[in-house]
This record gives sequence, C-alpha cells and structure tokens, in this order.
Amino acid sequence: MSMKRKWKKALAISAALIGAVGVTGGVAGFTAYEMGWGPFAPLQADMTIDAAMRTAVIEGAIANIEQYYVFADKAPGIAKRLRAMLQQGDFDSITSAEKLAATLSDILQQDSGDAHFALRYFEKPIAQLPPGEDQTAQEKAEEASNQKRLNYGVRTVQRLKSNIVYLDLHAFGRPRPSAAKIAGTMAVLSDTRALIIDLRECGGGDPETVMLLANYLFDAPTHLNDIQWREGNRIEQRWTQPRVASPGYGSTRKLYVLTGEETFLACEDFAYALKSNRRATIVGTPTQGGGAHPGQPRRINAHFMIFVPTGRAINPVTHNNWQATGVLPDLPSSEDRALNVAQIEINKIVMATDPDPRARQAAKDQISELD
Repeated sequence: MSMKRKWKKALAISAALIGAVGVTGGVAGFTAYEMGWGPFAPLQADMTIDAAMRTAVIEGAIANIEQYYVFADKAPGIAKRLRAMLQQGDFDSITSAEKLAATLSDILQQDSGDAHFALRYFEKPIAQLPPGEDQTAQEKAEEASNQKRLNYGVRTVQRLKSNIVYLDLHAFGRPRPSAAKIAGTMAVLSDTRALIIDLRECGGGDPETVMLLANYLFDAPTHLNDIQWREGNRIEQRWTQPRVASPGYGSTRKLYVLTGEETFLACEDFAYALKSNRRATIVGTPTQGGGAHPGQPRRINAHFMIFVPTGRAINPVTHNNWQATGVLPDLPSSEDRALNVAQIEINKIVMATDPDPRARQAAKDQISELD
C-alpha cells in the first residue's frame, strides 16, 4: 500500500478527529500530529501556491535532508536530484500545496526506498514551539480527547473458544493513559491458554507503549531493539522491563500476531521484535509500511513540514530491520483468513497436548468450524 493511500485512509477514518500518535515504527518518541499520520489525522483544505513558495519548500526540504538524513552518504545525491529538478522547471506546473507535498514525498520515497520520508502540507499555520515541546496546549487537549474516544487504540478484547483471547489493536496510545488500559486488559486475559494480537489495522503509535505491552510477554528482561542515530553515531538500546502493573502473560504461552498491508510504524516494530525473539508466530500477509527508520517532523515554513529519518532500527537478533522487506509472516495467509489460521494452530496444539478428552474433542470441532 502506498503512503498516499495510507494518508487517504487515515484522513477518511479521522473525519473531524485531530490527535497524535508516534510515527517512528516504535523506536523513538515524538508525535505525528504535524505529519497527519495515524488514526487521528486531520482533514483540511488545499492551498494555491506560487513559484516563491514552491522554491522555499523545496530548498527547505533539501536543507533538512542534508543536515539530518540518517544515511549521510546518500543525502547529497537526493539533494542534487531535487535541485536539478527545481532548476529544470519540473515543479513549475504545481500550484497545489497538497500536490507539491505528495510529489516531493514520492520522489523522496523512490530515491530512498523509505516510506517514512515525506512532506506534509497543513492548512492551519504550524506553530513554532519552544525547544523540547512538540505540541501546543490546544493540540495536547485535542489529542487527549481523541485518544480517549478511540480507547487508546484498543479496539476489542474477546475470549474465544478453547480459552483463547483475542486482542485487536488499532494503535499504541500514549503511555501514561494507556498503561492502565493495558494493565486491565492483561489482568482479564491472565488465565487464558493462548493470545492472539491483531495488528492488521494497526497504523502506528507511541514507542513507549510498544515496550509497555511487550513487558507483559517476557519472563525476563529481553533485548528487543537497538537504534543507531546519525547524530553522534550513537546506539540506543531498548529492553523489556521485569515489573508490570498486572500479572505478566509470560514467555511460555502461545502468542500469535496477525499482520496485513496496513500494519505500520510502531505496529511493525512490535511484530518484528516478537518474531525475531521467537516469542510470537506471525500470521497473515507481509507488512507494506517499512517504517524502521525513526526521525522527526521538522517545520519548513508556516504550512509545510518534512519527516526526515534520522536513525535506523537494528534488531539484536537479526542485525537488520524490516525497512526493505516489511515484517514477513511465519504462517502466510490472506488477511481475511489470518484469525482462523491462528485459532486452528492453537487448537491443533490443544488436540495434541491437553489431557482432558473433552478439551481435545472441542478443539477438533473448532478446527472443523474454522477450516
């Protein structure tokens, strides 16, 4: 799925909603309100732009790429191409702010192979915030209201047959309000046989909340991810923590994670980390986002922002990430069949291991229903 299609879907879902989620693939903390990603993206009207505005936006994008792009060796080539296109008049016919942002995003993504690399136009002037701040007070209030309305990304918690629990996540909300939601959810499912986490419509979220949920799924501190940042060439390690607010689900019970084309950003990070650590079996289709390069939205002018990847995820097990390939399933399945496939796998285990003949028969019946 193209980034433009993701934006269109996000805008359609959002309608009048405005809010924020992290856009780092679960590996660095900041908001996507400015970039219009995720389930809280705002709707807006287009704006007519002139040659001066076009040039200012393109030059601003180039400056940010040269200074911040994670692959310093590739930044000059991308900047050179944009300057050449500007001088050749390739952008002269563009008078729409939305079209300019989409065109530049396409070029950046083609040159870099990075779906995170993008520009966004905003009808409402973008505030210049003090250092250390990423939202205005109004944006914070709107985000809090809309995240609460969307239940911090927790769509459904349901107990299925064979004592399987199904958790449908559409985003990872902010960590402070989400912590209680996750703790309550984990308390409900603490005595279940197996867990299925559905990320097929999970569009992103806050990286700290990714870690909050992961904490419940391991018995000991586990090294989930490293981030290599361009600035200072420093490495940031991310480990699960041993203490959780509710009983942990632990490392031994079966865990299946459902993925699809719309699994993106923090949700991809979560799936990839669990897969790499052999904690979860991934079922479904490969993810398409490739959001493994964290970065930060940067203001170009009053109406345009650019997201520049400034780091890259390096998994401690694979020594790689999901940027080019997406997260690949262990059990390939159509998206529509993924939930059934996961349940069938769990019921096969019940048939093979449960000492109770009634449980084995019930599992057999369930497989017949699902197959």
